[in-house]
Amino acid sequence: MKILGLDSSGIVASVAVVEDEILTAEYTVNYKKTHSQTLLPMLDEVAKMTELDLDTVDAIAVAGGPGSFTGLRIGSATAKGLGLALKKPLISVPTVEALAYNLYDTQGLICPIMDARRNQVYTGIYRFKDHRLQTVEDQMAVPIEELLAKLEQYGERVTFLGDGVPVFRKLIQEKLQAAFSFAPAHANRQRAAAVASLGLVYYEEGKYGTAEEHVPDYLRVSQAERERAEREKAKDQEAAQ
Repeated sequence: MKILGLDSSGIVASVAVVEDEILTAEYTVNYKKTHSQTLLPMLDEVAKMTELDLDTVDAIAVAGGPGSFTGLRIGSATAKGLGLALKKPLISVPTVEALAYNLYDTQGLICPIMDARRNQVYTGIYRFKDHRLQTVEDQMAVPIEELLAKLEQYGERVTFLGDGVPVFRKLIQEKLQAAFSFAPAHANRQRAAAVASLGLVYYEEGKYGTAEEHVPDYLRVSQAERERAEREKAKDQEAAQ
């Protein structure tokens, strides 16, 4: 089974090919460049370096959200385009689940945090049991203080990872009483290898669909939509006065 993985849900852009138990190739860049400029050239480079015929791919796994609205759209559009052209199924892998999968078989709780601005994080709480990723609390967008309060209640060691760590590290160190640690550099950001590997698990469980059906999961409305709603609310209040 050969899975092509794509992740552009945050600052990281990543492409990988996983065939059964083997990671054939992975191209990951954590740099401030537009994913629309990088994702397809990265895929092209992976295909050239590994002599990959995309027609031989069985399915395409993509980080399906949450994350950057622009990044998710680019990743989803790329995956949909490939799925339609190649007539391959799409596997939408929740971004924070794929992040947690980076820490395979880690003991205790795993808590990916992505900076969602306004003192909020995209997150979820996970653990591994019998070599399977289990969801303790499903992905959500919450204030960081609310997340820390949730984690405190479990009373277990927590491993944090994700681009929210440098933003909230000091707050975590000051507020969280439970034992915790931060994932190392090689495992603390989005990786398409994790998306593809977890995508294979999803595929075997029948959790996949067509390219036409795929839509990213933003978890909340975009800033532009929030601002428009606020403007409309203000207008309604003025009209009512």
